[in-house]
Amino acid sequence: MSSSSPETSRPGWLPAVGSWKYHLLLSVVAIFVLGPLGGIAASYMNFSLGFFVGGQVLAGILGSAVTYGYGPEGKHGANFMQTMAASVASMCAMSVLIQAMVWLGMPQPPAWHLMLFVGCVGMFGVGVGMLYTPLLVDRLQLDYPSGYAVANILRALTDKRLLKASIAKLGGGTGVGALVAWLTERVPWLSGTLGISASSIGAGMVVGSRITVPAIVGGLVGHAFTPYLRSIGWLGAEEPFRKIGFLIGLAMICGAAVVDLALLAVQAFQRVRDRAPLAVGEVPAWKQVNVPKLLAWVVFWGVAVVVVATQLLEQPLGFIVFGLLLSLLFVLVNGIAYGITDQNPISSAFVISVLLMSLLGLKNPLVGLMAASILLISTSVGSDMQQDRSTGWRLGTDRVIQFRYQVVGIIMGAVLCVGLARVFMSAYPVLAINQLDNPRVDVGQWGSAMTYKFVGAIRSLGTMSGYTVKALLLGLGLGFGIEVARKLLKRNARYQGFVQGSRTGFAVGWTMDAVLLSSPYASSFGGFVNLSLSVWFGVGGILSSLWNTLTKKPAPHAGGSPGEGEALPEDMSTTSLVGGGLIAGESLFFLFVGLAGLLSLLW
Repeated sequence: MSSSSPETSRPGWLPAVGSWKYHLLLSVVAIFVLGPLGGIAASYMNFSLGFFVGGQVLAGILGSAVTYGYGPEGKHGANFMQTMAASVASMCAMSVLIQAMVWLGMPQPPAWHLMLFVGCVGMFGVGVGMLYTPLLVDRLQLDYPSGYAVANILRALTDKRLLKASIAKLGGGTGVGALVAWLTERVPWLSGTLGISASSIGAGMVVGSRITVPAIVGGLVGHAFTPYLRSIGWLGAEEPFRKIGFLIGLAMICGAAVVDLALLAVQAFQRVRDRAPLAVGEVPAWKQVNVPKLLAWVVFWGVAVVVVATQLLEQPLGFIVFGLLLSLLFVLVNGIAYGITDQNPISSAFVISVLLMSLLGLKNPLVGLMAASILLISTSVGSDMQQDRSTGWRLGTDRVIQFRYQVVGIIMGAVLCVGLARVFMSAYPVLAINQLDNPRVDVGQWGSAMTYKFVGAIRSLGTMSGYTVKALLLGLGLGFGIEVARKLLKRNARYQGFVQGSRTGFAVGWTMDAVLLSSPYASSFGGFVNLSLSVWFGVGGILSSLWNTLTKKPAPHAGGSPGEGEALPEDMSTTSLVGGGLIAGESLFFLFVGLAGLLSLLW
């Protein structure tokens, strides 16, 4: 905390810190500007690519512009805003669940029924996430790398020059993203034949080549094996690789997750064993949470989910309760994975829940989707809650107030989740076409990879064919074996010394990490989308890594010279800012086009 009072330095037009006007200002900006911006981008990316990039960094940077006048104390206000905005984005990304309902032929209930269901599940998820915060954030002190980066950004953005530079890069990327989107609308072969997408390139620029090149490798391997898979009956004569590739990819993720979660469990046990308990009375005021009230919150919203699901959506009680119980486990498991690896395996949790329900005898795909949706939403917002608490832990932000901001974000996100799904699918009817049943339909940029794998997994309930089981076992074996090999290689001191000791070693390390022994989490992406999307995603990562390697230099400082101010985090690199802008620009362009199309239908 800063020793100087913000009351003596803030401009007179800014409301006092902690006043109702202060929280109203932050809430209005977060809920009506930053939240929808991140939510639109997240929803669009899931409809097109099948994954989304969290909006914490973007919201943190733009939120810091609002609280800049408060000086160092502004970091807490910016943290409140990015917390609320990130909750909106996480919920909006779940709009693909409504698309999955359409693909499965589920009659669409009234919009407010869906909003109520999604909102209740979100409230349950953030409560469970908050319940595990003392263990994961305070006790285990997991890193949560993205949360760490956001904390650094909020601390560093006290320099007007830096803030202007960041906004300029984001704005430039947004303009280019919107321009590319406009061109793909005007020149059909850009999106049809080439499959170019600014959001694909932008996402690749954010994550780098060690993640994107494996996606290209996975797509190329699948493309090469497609004729063979057709000859043995795993694919029809005209079916693309992704029809079976998504099953192999999902199984690869699960196989790798078995290795990682086993190691994480060992690490968690060791951390709990080795850390001394905190003495009574040493818990700072900003950390304190009323646990009985929090437990009551979880129980209340769990009951609310049951009531809404059974009474309004007419779902069976048993599997809804089963979904809630699984959420209690996987919010903890995924939270540990997120805290150490910076990856939240929500897809793995979804698939595991489907497999478990299948073992229990469930054959109704609609019931399976609704029950698994509880787990998916809870692990998404619950793990996001824990990451935001880790940011607050580093900044000393009041935990209860941050929780309240997140709750408001969940409410807005539930409304936008259903609203954006309806807008996009009304404006782009191709989104409502089940791509598993109609593989030859030209979907353009709307790959819907997440919906594709969710519906594919749900439709396997109780009807697993022989080749489906073989595909799953193949993926499990590949994922498990590759991840074990990667872990053993990374623990080899001689190998690590070699790859870190020379340019030749760096090249060998990159080749092993990105091509020959690439992460199953990354390479499985090639089984979920068309090859063109994998290639453009890879191009973005390659461009980003080349730029960062060729322009590599000592980290700049907020004060302008070494030793002055705080070092800037890697998340504020030129490529990550421009990449985030590309995603936002394309998603905003297509949202405006979608709204215009929807209005034309109404008028």
